[in-house]
Amino acid sequence: MNVTLWIMTSVLAVAYTVGAASQLMMSKERYRSLADSQHWVDDFGAGHIKAIGAVKLTGAIGLILPAVVDVAPVLVPLAACGLALFMAGAATTRFRRSEWMLMVGDTAFLAAFAFIAWGRFALSPFV
Repeated sequence: MNVTLWIMTSVLAVAYTVGAASQLMMSKERYRSLADSQHWVDDFGAGHIKAIGAVKLTGAIGLILPAVVDVAPVLVPLAACGLALFMAGAATTRFRRSEWMLMVGDTAFLAAFAFIAWGRFALSPFV
């Protein structure tokens, strides 16, 4: 179970780091033009997009760094909980915009983060 959790955590951390970097380095218009799935930015200001990117980057770092350096590894499942709540907000935005298929993807990410949190709290906690 430990290996599975590490693999899932690593893949999600890389994905969220890339996504966060895109949001932090690109303008709102450039980020929106990446794909049709990024039109949610129309509901937010440029500052909000940067703040969302900062939250994603902080969460991605929190998924990996505490366990790797063995300093407060309890932060790993807490970061996963935070990102699950973050994805609940993303799913809510998709719901408001009637983007049903994209909302399914956000819900899948939410479930993955919830699984990591459960796994690190109960199934295979860091000792």
